[in-house]
Amino acid sequence: MNNQDFIIRREQPADYRAVEELTREAFWNIYKPGADEHYLVKVMRTHPDYIPELAFVVTHGEKIAANVQYMRAWLEDEAGNRREILSFGPLCVHPDYQRKGLGKMLLAHSFAAAEKMGYETVVIFGNPENYICSGFRSCRHYNVCMEDGSFPTPLLVRELKEGVLTGERLIYRESDVCALLTPEKVAEFDREFPPKEKKVLPVQELFWIYSHSSVVR
Repeated sequence: MNNQDFIIRREQPADYRAVEELTREAFWNIYKPGADEHYLVKVMRTHPDYIPELAFVVTHGEKIAANVQYMRAWLEDEAGNRREILSFGPLCVHPDYQRKGLGKMLLAHSFAAAEKMGYETVVIFGNPENYICSGFRSCRHYNVCMEDGSFPTPLLVRELKEGVLTGERLIYRESDVCALLTPEKVAEFDREFPPKEKKVLPVQELFWIYSHSSVVR
């Protein structure tokens, strides 16, 4: 199996359920027991910050092997001026297709599409080891921080246009879409899928460490 066996195309409404199922499989028990990313995928499609032009799937025959979706986000300078940027997630690769470079291939394709739309920067929260191979660097390198001035370890930045970030202090402002992820709504939606066992796994501790740490220098 090589990359020629896979096709990248825009997500279509007929793909929605398959993408939600894929997302559930890809994230189940990874960051916590169970998952809520499949509900996020559902609700973000109707959010005003959602960018459908940057929703892509990777297909292998009739099967969706991977997908990515983007939301608008912002960088705010010390005077309160904002520039619109991008954030993506979830980026999903079905367990049957992981370790084949599909995520990296999908990001490269979506970055090229984003550049054509005029976007210059992508900022995400993610495990660094998953994204540095796609050009992401620590937020500390670009002086991009949270409102409290911290530089979280998983806050990663990718310039689509080299040199667009000049080192001035910028605050990352993400979409409020995650406010829609209430435990009750997630649980209600999850009941539409076949039951899966929720487990506490060691990999969840890695996420906890990243999400509770910051880069000092």
